Amino acid sequence: MTACAIETTAEDDDRDGEHPARGVRPAACTTGLTITANGAYAARLAGVGDALYAERWTLDGPEPYAVPLPLDQPEEPGTQLLPLADGRVLVARRVDGRRNTFSLLYPTGPATGELRLGAVEAPGSEHLVLLPPSPDGICAYALCVGPETSTLWLVAGGAFGPEQVAEVPGRCSGGVWLDRTGRMLALDRRQAGGPVKAVAVDLERGGEVTPLLQITEDSDDRLLLADPDSGLLLIRSDAPSPGHDRLGWGVLGSLLPVRFPECLRLDDAAVTPFAVQPGQVLMPETCAVALRIDAAGGSWVGTWQPAARRMGQLAAPAGWLAGAGLWTPEGVLRLPYATAGAPCGLADVEAPPEPSPEPAAVAAAAASAGSAAGPGGAAGAPRVCRPVPLQQAPLTDGKPAG
Repeated sequence: MTACAIETTAEDDDRDGEHPARGVRPAACTTGLTITANGAYAARLAGVGDALYAERWTLDGPEPYAVPLPLDQPEEPGTQLLPLADGRVLVARRVDGRRNTFSLLYPTGPATGELRLGAVEAPGSEHLVLLPPSPDGICAYALCVGPETSTLWLVAGGAFGPEQVAEVPGRCSGGVWLDRTGRMLALDRRQAGGPVKAVAVDLERGGEVTPLLQITEDSDDRLLLADPDSGLLLIRSDAPSPGHDRLGWGVLGSLLPVRFPECLRLDDAAVTPFAVQPGQVLMPETCAVALRIDAAGGSWVGTWQPAARRMGQLAAPAGWLAGAGLWTPEGVLRLPYATAGAPCGLADVEAPPEPSPEPAAVAAAAASAGSAAGPGGAAGAPRVCRPVPLQQAPLTDGKPAG
């Protein structure tokens, strides 16, 4: 299961441009609920006013249920939470404007246990944000962003408390995992006032950085989501219309160009992907994508497949924790919600049927799958998604994809 848990920060000034949807700014890809990579647990800040506490949700049982994890002191509104695959919840707290402390919370009968992990110093000119849950479910990482350098910290899952694992030149944001092991991480990086370019960071090679998105020389190219099974990438870039971001898609390791479907552009609404269907090995064009649609009248849900020519739209359940959700491998979209009568709910949404893909889309799917398999590769065989720059190619091929 795949869920969006990307954190952005108020200091990420390179995201201040308007969304191409005629003046509507895109909602940050932050959610009130962060879901583990395997979809088993989630965590959020619950409570009201000054009485905030961590709350863990269990999602893989017959019915979802929530376990409150309060401590003697309430949590601050800026406290960050990250669930782990063993059911514990990582808590990151900012102390005295410089130190970031980390603890693991877990239920112990009627009380809450807390294991203190240590702290990371972040000077006033820097900020620290937890990265999305690691695919291994054990490790947790944080990104400390300074004026010229960004530092990656392993804050849970190490042997001796928080430890620095990589230093990346430039100001980084975002954070998307590219594999199922938690080795390859994509970050959106800006250097020396230049454009934003997504790069891949190899955590097993000391933070070695390689280019990931290179659509045009001057375009801002950000990675929003990636599915390691199919290689599908969801991208936001201003390459097709400089100064105005658009949603696009590509395939990791493919020679096909990035495509920017017209159906993902809505008048007076911002569209942000938050979940991709897993398990579609070598079939990126058939992956279902869930999108959050934000407009003046509220938020609702979009569903789309790269091989289709339209985006479906449907109402979200009452109390939806907007921007949170996951797909099952079978293609069921599950949306978490909380209301007064149902403080922990999970709605299975039946997406509208997609139209049959056009022959050109089917041919593109076959070409993409063949490219991903590589010479001698068998369809359905496991593969390692090796981050390589996407081909610099024309933005359209005479017949828009979407």
